[in-house]
Amino acid sequence: MKAAFTSHQQLREYYQAEMAGMRQSFERTGNGVLCVRRRALVVDCLLEPLWRFESGGPIPPGLALMGVGGFGRKELFPSSDVDLLYLCVDEKVEDKLREHIRGCNQAMWDLGLRASPMIRTLKECDRYDPDNIEFTLSLLDRRFIAGDHALSQALQTTTLPEVALREWTGIVHRLADLARARHQKYGNTIFHLEPNIKECPGGLRDHQLAHWLNLLHHIREHKAWPTSFGNSLYSVHNDAASAFEFLSATRCFLHLRSGRDDNSLDWHAQDEAAAQSIGLETKGTSDPAYWMRTYYRHARTVYRRAVLAMEALPPARQSFYRPQRRKRVPIPGTDFVIQDGRIDVSEAAQFTGPEGILRVFALVAAHGYRLTQNSEDRLADALPVLDVHIPEGPFLWNGLREILLGPHAAHALRTMHALGILELLIPEFHGIDALVIRDSYHRYTVDEHTFLVIDNVHALRQPHLAWERRYSTLLAEIDRLDLFFLAVLMHDTGKARRTGDHTVQSVELADSLLARLELDAEERDQVRRLIRNHLEMSSTLRRDIFDSETIEAFAEKVASQSHLKMLCLMTYADIKAVNPDALTPWKADSLWQLYIATSNFMDRSVDQQRYRADVDPTLLRRILTLAPARAPELRSFLEGFPQRYLRTRMPEQIHDHFQMALQLSESPVQINLRSVRQLWELTVITKDRPLLFADMAGALSSWGMNIVKAEAFSDDAGIIVDTFQFSDPFRTLELNPSEVDRFRRSLLDVISLKIPIEVLLRRRQAVRAPVMVKVETRLDFDNTASTHSTLLQVVAQDGPGLLRQIATTLAGHNCNIEVALIDTEGEIAIDVFYLTIGGAKLDQETQTQLQAALSLAVEELRPMPAT
Repeated sequence: MKAAFTSHQQLREYYQAEMAGMRQSFERTGNGVLCVRRRALVVDCLLEPLWRFESGGPIPPGLALMGVGGFGRKELFPSSDVDLLYLCVDEKVEDKLREHIRGCNQAMWDLGLRASPMIRTLKECDRYDPDNIEFTLSLLDRRFIAGDHALSQALQTTTLPEVALREWTGIVHRLADLARARHQKYGNTIFHLEPNIKECPGGLRDHQLAHWLNLLHHIREHKAWPTSFGNSLYSVHNDAASAFEFLSATRCFLHLRSGRDDNSLDWHAQDEAAAQSIGLETKGTSDPAYWMRTYYRHARTVYRRAVLAMEALPPARQSFYRPQRRKRVPIPGTDFVIQDGRIDVSEAAQFTGPEGILRVFALVAAHGYRLTQNSEDRLADALPVLDVHIPEGPFLWNGLREILLGPHAAHALRTMHALGILELLIPEFHGIDALVIRDSYHRYTVDEHTFLVIDNVHALRQPHLAWERRYSTLLAEIDRLDLFFLAVLMHDTGKARRTGDHTVQSVELADSLLARLELDAEERDQVRRLIRNHLEMSSTLRRDIFDSETIEAFAEKVASQSHLKMLCLMTYADIKAVNPDALTPWKADSLWQLYIATSNFMDRSVDQQRYRADVDPTLLRRILTLAPARAPELRSFLEGFPQRYLRTRMPEQIHDHFQMALQLSESPVQINLRSVRQLWELTVITKDRPLLFADMAGALSSWGMNIVKAEAFSDDAGIIVDTFQFSDPFRTLELNPSEVDRFRRSLLDVISLKIPIEVLLRRRQAVRAPVMVKVETRLDFDNTASTHSTLLQVVAQDGPGLLRQIATTLAGHNCNIEVALIDTEGEIAIDVFYLTIGGAKLDQETQTQLQAALSLAVEELRPMPAT
């Protein structure tokens, strides 16, 4: 409502009274949108009287006063500049009124308004300057206030649509370039300890960026200025509208708090905003971490929409191949299509189940595709329907597994998370959505930290720095990357409970997911152990890692080489994801030294510590719960096994081995054969004898099996538990189920000495494939690594029959294999044996003789190099 003002003093008093009322209204309601609109309308009331006072008359024809920028949008924050355009019909009017315009601007400053005026003719508004795109952008938000209305209509209906259509490509790409440079300045992330509410990614600049791009798309499509466009970005989706309301309230709070155009949400401002529940629906005092959690959720919404709007822009230059690339390629079995590297959804799509959606996100993870804004909106709207058809069991696990293993897994998971799909499939993840750990060390929210950990691991596929190349070697050595990434995804979910040990609570939450995925007991245990121990390596780094006791204590917790590799890789990625400076070169080097020291210790001490029930009755009691009536037999079975055997197996597995051992009186050889995803696993329990290990390796080789890993252990009673993991290159067992029984029988016959192994080997001569990389044979003996065994490490070219050749040579020199650890990395065999002769270590003469014999034996099997 415009009052009849008669003096500058009345204008000043009116403005000050309105600003005091605006402050009181904001403090009472917290409504930032009403606050900024109220100030814009108040300034509207002042401009025409100011002109009259300064010029001595009304605004003449040929001049229009127009609000532009934030003032034009009616988003005039408490301490923002007043962006004012004096639009003149031509240069004559501009020259004639220049002094009056100058006086009006000075009067605005005298009232307490920070004027940011521009004087342009209608002809000048038709020009686009790439170096001054800010002026063109300000015109997109122009609004008539007073003066020549017909002149302002000419600008809106003719001049602006013409320049926008003529310079459309240049404007949108210059706008996108400026936005990307601004994002780069802030690290391309919304996560900052003290964000700038206006300039940071996800701030009010991005809110306006998306609106401008939508407006320009509308003009290009309809060839005219919209009659009623408003803020179309937020007219449909409540999440975006809520984000703008929160950001507006926060910026109003910052301006009123400091009395100036301050947009920095510093630490103390966060505390005060939380105490006043700024932007929240509930009033009273809130926790600063909870308040910042709300901020990050809204910033994420704004940032995603701004980025999607930029990604939807056509290329600045057309290419010869452009028509072909624009072809829409359907994604089989779904309602989605791929066009220009982005995934869109057909108009007739009906989301009735998760199958197509999981397939789409697997493609996103594999190739890094982006979803269009349309497809994201359609998916978000379909969540209630999808909620009725939530998958579980192997179907869900296979879908998640494919996503987790993709090189762009984190991008796919972020998108699923932003749309609410990830929480729909994994409700346990919802608790860490935008969860803030409010200190100066943790830069990212817990959910974003989790995605960064996954990103850091996948980034090791293409290492750049020296320490990255070290850690990248571990990636290829992890057998179950799918379980590793599943553990990473769930490793911090327990932080949502805020109290207690979050590792324990993360395991509890993971348990419910693992049950729904129907993973087997061993798979669940592997995920649980990794989550439970994921802080152990970081904690050990705070100790003296050059102290043998530190290494021994850590090795006892880790228990196995495979778990150590996963733990090392997870710790590396976890530390790096805390903040950009968390993983220093010194810390990366220390972590690697800890890994190497622990790995060496575990290899060298594997046979030193043997189980004694009198010393450690805990394990005995745990297994007795599964076999309470067989305590004496169980005690006898466990006595003398290396601790490695007991630590790397679940009680249920040890109990199964014990049950097999109980059957030895009826059948002297017990074997168990099972399929473990891409591999087969053979477990043999029997009484030890010379050449037993060599014969088992030979039997597998005679069937064309490729031994990938093997372990051999024995107890005080001479009972051996040997485990072989092998691949079936020709899929003999898979494609011929009847062969499985014959395979078992041949193994039993060889182990029982019913058939000499040489007979089987003569029947099936192994075909030796040519090698791609020649591996030099290396034999290392160490009499200091173990208290009562000689450690032998064999590094050689892998090939059919290698393990049997080595084991036969060892037996030929009367060596007893106390423990065997067999591993294969590509074409490299890395086998570790703990050897004794007559219960004692090997002397130097025996080592020399054995080295010569082994070298000759390995060379006899060396395949021909590839030509």
